[in-house]
Amino acid sequence: MNSGEPTEDFGRIAPLAHADACERNKEPILAVLREVFAGCRRVLEIGSGTGQHAVHFTLQMPALVWQPTELPAAMPGLRRRVLYEGPVNLRAPHELDVTGEDWPEMRYDGLFSANTLHIMAWPAVVALFARLPQVLRPPGIVAIYGPFRFDGDYTSASNAAFDRMLHERDPASGLRDFEAVDALACAAGFTFAANHPMPANNHTLVWRMT
Repeated sequence: MNSGEPTEDFGRIAPLAHADACERNKEPILAVLREVFAGCRRVLEIGSGTGQHAVHFTLQMPALVWQPTELPAAMPGLRRRVLYEGPVNLRAPHELDVTGEDWPEMRYDGLFSANTLHIMAWPAVVALFARLPQVLRPPGIVAIYGPFRFDGDYTSASNAAFDRMLHERDPASGLRDFEAVDALACAAGFTFAANHPMPANNHTLVWRMT
């Protein structure tokens, strides 16, 4: 049982939240993170969702202390996952809105986020990258997983359709241009290090502290 478990009694009435995409992509992402975070001790995850990634990665990388975070609405499900399935190196979730001031006080070696930038409004993406120098210390590695556009183009017809769906649901969301995200990282003092192509037309993009 996780050593930083919350005190609330959630019971086991409802099943834990489950995302099929997390089950499909967790092994390919893990293969990249084993290399990317090899020199890291503590990692901050932005937008941990159901917690499936956080549990899987910490079980497979027991030397890595992992701090999950989420918006208030998603915290109950994330807390339950961490409570019932999390190993000791998975910390209790931290409630976080990246545009606010409630960031963890601790500094981390790495930051990971999956399928968040296209859900956030662009000002939130800007706020996330602007905060990097304050939350990361050398080696200061950032790994972001998800779909992106490159040179203004989609990598597949399915990604173009997905982007249209996102805009219809929320005009502030949508696939981000790699060049725009890279500019934010550079402004924060990070240099682009790698693009790892992933299944289903996704990518894991990596930046390192300059």
